[in-house]
Amino acid sequence: MSNNPAEDFEDEEVELFEHYQISIDKGQKNIRIDKFLSEKLANATRNKVQQAIDAGSVLVNGKPTKANYKIKPMDDIKVMMEKPPRDTEVYPEKIELDIIYEDKYLLIVNKPAGMVVHPAHGNWSGTLANALVYHFQDLPEMKGNEGRPGLVHRIDKDTSGLLVIAKQEEAMTHLASQFFHHTIDRTYIALVWGEPKEDEGTIEGNVGRSAKNRKVMDVFPDGEQGKHAITHWKVLKRLRYVSLIQCNLETGRTHQIRAHMKYIGHPLFNDAMYGGDKIRKGTQFSKYKTFVQNCFDLIPRQALHAMSLGFIHPVSKEKVYYEVGLPKDFADVLEKWETYVNFE
Repeated sequence: MSNNPAEDFEDEEVELFEHYQISIDKGQKNIRIDKFLSEKLANATRNKVQQAIDAGSVLVNGKPTKANYKIKPMDDIKVMMEKPPRDTEVYPEKIELDIIYEDKYLLIVNKPAGMVVHPAHGNWSGTLANALVYHFQDLPEMKGNEGRPGLVHRIDKDTSGLLVIAKQEEAMTHLASQFFHHTIDRTYIALVWGEPKEDEGTIEGNVGRSAKNRKVMDVFPDGEQGKHAITHWKVLKRLRYVSLIQCNLETGRTHQIRAHMKYIGHPLFNDAMYGGDKIRKGTQFSKYKTFVQNCFDLIPRQALHAMSLGFIHPVSKEKVYYEVGLPKDFADVLEKWETYVNFE
């Protein structure tokens, strides 16, 4: 026996658990498996995928593969890990909900900034979904969206504002169809760096994950990558170095407003992921720098708020509309900028 307990089990076979199983379609193009999986799996960089392949954790048709293997139609791919996959059950947590409207079919919730919508990598508790299953029983789930009870759409963790939640299967199916066909009216309010030359405009450009940073979305205007995305915007108030704008979405892609506004040179105020957490416009005076830092401290997140939702009620078939004002952090920073501009 060795004096090192770990060495005594050196040759013990490690049990692996299946985390992902992917059946390749008949029409799939022949591309490298490391590229395919890095685009297919959430939170999987190409480097991480290559490491998993080198460790023998990726099987193609039951056998370990290499990073340069080109997938073929009808291939069966399994990703194996030493730890068992986390179950998709959402555990109830006593978290207060700000309910704007509720009936037996749906409810409208005003989500605070800082709350994740559903459990996911790095955020398994304290989410809106955990609160929903505490307050409501037997919420429906969309097929393929297990672990997201009642949810038909989402907004980012640090974006505040309205979400519609389905309480019954019929409501979920009807609402999901409206989101799929882009017939939901959604209005966002954002504070952005700079003053756009025009008073309003439309941004059209595919949105997809950045090759450099998988957490960030890039805009691909030629449409070769990403998903089709359209954002309509107009200026509500010009505040010299920043502007208050309204955004209406035709599509609902991940980080769509954040990526689109950065693309046209007006990143959201204090959006660290998209470069808005630095001074992008203004003077070099220390007084101004201190002022901006004070504003960052007031709203320690991207200045984005989902203000309104309009849709066809799934049962009454009537057009309904709900709106909620700016949260305190957003309202405070807006007031501070208005005061600064008026007295400068």
